[in-house]
Amino acid sequence: MDHRTDDEVLDAVGPRLRALRRARGITLAGLAATTGVSESTLSRLESGQRRPSLELLLPLARTYDVPLDDLVGAPRTGDPRIHLKPIRRFGMTFVPLSRRPGGVHAFKMIIPAQPEPLEPAPQTHEGFEWLYVLSGRLRLVTGERDLTLPPGEAAEFDTSLPHWLGSADGGAVELLILFGLQGVRAHVRTDPHRADQAGGRR
Repeated sequence: MDHRTDDEVLDAVGPRLRALRRARGITLAGLAATTGVSESTLSRLESGQRRPSLELLLPLARTYDVPLDDLVGAPRTGDPRIHLKPIRRFGMTFVPLSRRPGGVHAFKMIIPAQPEPLEPAPQTHEGFEWLYVLSGRLRLVTGERDLTLPPGEAAEFDTSLPHWLGSADGGAVELLILFGLQGVRAHVRTDPHRADQAGGRR
């Protein structure tokens, strides 16, 4: 049973909307163009300065292709299964594994096989990222580092640095990703004797 007050439920909507938008890689300007809701209204909604209403949440639910209940964090009853909705961006598939607002979000990322490895196209965005390679060989470019991570390897980096993820050899790659907003870090326990081999990963 959900024991939160109405105010607590409404206060959690803004951070949830911001995290969802950033996970999808959508700007406020882009979201405003898609939903017809002004950029200033969306900004105030995400920051908690504007209370969510059905009129505002419906176009957001349609744009994100999620149930309205997901935006307000309504508890699901009866069915214990987790209904995962893959997100496809840049030719890759992201499967969200967490539902909590704000904080750290977990995804399974699938990079499909390519006839030839792609050339890196580094990007930057706010946040911090931790990843763990499940299968395949991942090429991670972050700042001036160009690393190849086999299955079982993990990496952690600030996403404000130019970074890029892709296949090291053209084969399919599957990995787990934890993405946190700036200041939220996922700490990984490692063997101190491997610190020099990890190339800055920890």
